[in-house]
Amino acid sequence: MPLLDWIKKYKLYHIPFWAGYHYVWWSFYSGDPVQVASSIFTSSSIVKYLFYVVLQAVGVYYTLYYLIPKYLEEGKHRIFLIHLLLTILVIAVALVSGYYLSAFLNKVDVYEFYKIDPRSPFSFIRFNTLPSTVSVFTLALSIKLAKNWIVAKQHQQILEKEKLETELKFLKSQFNPHFLFNTINSVFVLIDENPVMATETLSKFSDLLRYQLYECNESKIPSRRELNYIRSYVELQEIRLNDNVIIDSAIATERWDDYVIAPFLLMPLIENAFKHVSHSEQKSNWIKIDIKLIKDFLVLKISNSITKFQGTNMVTDGYQGIGLTNVKRRLELLYPNRHSLEVIEDDASFSAILAIQLEPVAVSQIALA
Repeated sequence: MPLLDWIKKYKLYHIPFWAGYHYVWWSFYSGDPVQVASSIFTSSSIVKYLFYVVLQAVGVYYTLYYLIPKYLEEGKHRIFLIHLLLTILVIAVALVSGYYLSAFLNKVDVYEFYKIDPRSPFSFIRFNTLPSTVSVFTLALSIKLAKNWIVAKQHQQILEKEKLETELKFLKSQFNPHFLFNTINSVFVLIDENPVMATETLSKFSDLLRYQLYECNESKIPSRRELNYIRSYVELQEIRLNDNVIIDSAIATERWDDYVIAPFLLMPLIENAFKHVSHSEQKSNWIKIDIKLIKDFLVLKISNSITKFQGTNMVTDGYQGIGLTNVKRRLELLYPNRHSLEVIEDDASFSAILAIQLEPVAVSQIALA
């Protein structure tokens, strides 16, 4: 078992795959598998064979692990296609040297050894190296794209399930009877003291309900819509807390219309700050929220004061309901390699810093189409 784990870890099973593939290809081309085996193990033709195995494997891995992530997954299809064609051509030309080296080691003329008309030096490329290289790249890309499709489909199914669970948990945790009672009670108080503010509060409360019920049913929504929701939520909490907690909120307003974001991704962190902020009579109680756009990254910095006894269990117990684990899981599924989340805790405060690379609206619309 340790040997099998070691082989899987370093993907050594790829070696027999490539060796077997090229043996099958050569056998199919020549029509005589026995003669091919004899040529590989009893003559210098093994040099040509190794050229095929090594060079085409290098070209394939270069495409799969560099060209696809750098260009294809970033939507640069034309540049990807150009690089792919150049890679195939370079590999096809480089493979010709294997024919010359094999003939040289056998001390015969390359054209005589492989029965190629010397007047057509490009025949090696036209009839041998180029078709083989195109074939192996087609196979590798087909396997890779099929694998990516299966993984994406599985992720989508997981996301749909978790989205439903998250929305239900969020509704239960956010609009619980306690929250509703406090908000409505605040409105009753404001009706006599400040009717205008009471009207505005009811409007914001209505916006929150409308957003959760109707406006966030898509996998990605305009970033401004999510931030307007957060802004309304913070303003409602300011009224509810009634100056018992100092709230310093700074949410940038520019350029959000250019990007989309997954709904309810930021709210668990913000809701947690209001849920666990300290209510001390001996010191100030505060919450700081800062959301801004740096290039194409949304950066959320949120922190809140906590009482000393809260500090030891904030990470493990503080994120019940939706949970920090759920946030991390959704980030991994929705923004793989395009996010960072840092949690900082001490005896007096709890902070979270989240950065997400947002998708431009145009790219999101193409993906949905």
